[in-house]
Amino acid sequence: MQIRRSTLSTLGASAALGTSLGIVALTAGAAGAHVTVMPDTTAAGAYAVLTFSVGHGCEGSPTTKLAIQMPESIPVVTPTVNPNWTVEKVDEQLAEPVTDAHGNEITERTAQVVYTAKAPLPDGFRDTVALSVQLPEAAGDTLAFPVVQTCEKGETGWTETAAEGQDPEELGSPAPVLTVTEATGEGHHGGAATDGDAEDGAADGGADAKADEASDDGGNGLAVGGLVAGLGGLALGGLALARSGKKG
Repeated sequence: MQIRRSTLSTLGASAALGTSLGIVALTAGAAGAHVTVMPDTTAAGAYAVLTFSVGHGCEGSPTTKLAIQMPESIPVVTPTVNPNWTVEKVDEQLAEPVTDAHGNEITERTAQVVYTAKAPLPDGFRDTVALSVQLPEAAGDTLAFPVVQTCEKGETGWTETAAEGQDPEELGSPAPVLTVTEATGEGHHGGAATDGDAEDGAADGGADAKADEASDDGGNGLAVGGLVAGLGGLALGGLALARSGKKG
């Protein structure tokens, strides 16, 4: 398997966070807050932003690295730049090419995303990193994102996943997980509306507004015409009455 690394060094200093990723659970660190993931949508096929957060070190030791393992069902990942860290994508060759939602052939996937702190994140301080992905099309799938949090002293593997029927609360070092839900049908692939959707909506709205305006103008024209006709009738009636009075 060929593995390729691409690294982006982001600007900034001060508190930062990091980890190095793995698939096997490592020694658990401080109990309490875990590394968690918060998606802005879970709709099947939607483009989502996954925000990972960490709020403590390894038994009090500052965090220096955060590495996130990506599920195979998400081959393409776009990491968000954070000024406190450098970010690296670790890609690997796929055994068989896959086709994305736009019909493009993909021959490799992003297996890990690694954020390395420019300055250690002190224990008790929180920071976040975010990844943009397209979620799988199958609703009901549970996606796990094992994370290894590396600190100045030691590391914590947030890599455990619950077995069938097991209560996730029983896990000592649970991996961040999310469950894909049914698509809502709103916007592109069940997610938020795209710029194209917005433009189409604006065009449709403009057409509807013009149609309504034309309808209103037509209605106003008919009303004015009726008023003129009515006044004309009154004038003719008055003239006839006047002539009748003169003859008498």
